[in-house]
Amino acid sequence: MKYLTFVSSLLLLILTSNCESLDNLTQFNLEYSSSVTIPPTTGLNLPLNLFTPEMETDSESEFAIHNTNKDLIEEINLTEMIMTITSPNNQRFDFLNEISVYINAEGLSELKIAEAKDIPENIENELNLNTLENDLSEYIKKDKFSLRVNTITDKLISQEIDINVFSNFFVDAQIIL
Repeated sequence: MKYLTFVSSLLLLILTSNCESLDNLTQFNLEYSSSVTIPPTTGLNLPLNLFTPEMETDSESEFAIHNTNKDLIEEINLTEMIMTITSPNNQRFDFLNEISVYINAEGLSELKIAEAKDIPENIENELNLNTLENDLSEYIKKDKFSLRVNTITDKLISQEIDINVFSNFFVDAQIIL
């Protein structure tokens, strides 16, 4: 009896380990970068909408590399969004009070995916946004998507500020057998 319990437990452990290994094979990250330019401002506490250029997802080839396809995607979540000022060199994010980022894709409603509120005065040139829990698989499966950045400033801006927007998406899919 002890032998059967041991063998059953061992078999269950092996099967569980293999399932986790298979899950890991179809869990991967997609990274995208884009840029946005904030123009000089003439007012404070006014919302300003900025749009990134459309980004090619190249999702079909990314999914194929990971032995899956878009029909087998279970979920895609934004896990990280980092904004970095690229110009001017000495500029910091202390001019911002709030920032929200929305994703857009053809045929889909705009969706808020990240934000930062009450941005501190002592912040440097990099800003990590809080990501929101959303399944973004329908957006990333599209050929292209774009981001809309909504900012509220609490300081006047005298020159253009160029910002790199880095996004990291976690993909969970089923494997093609």
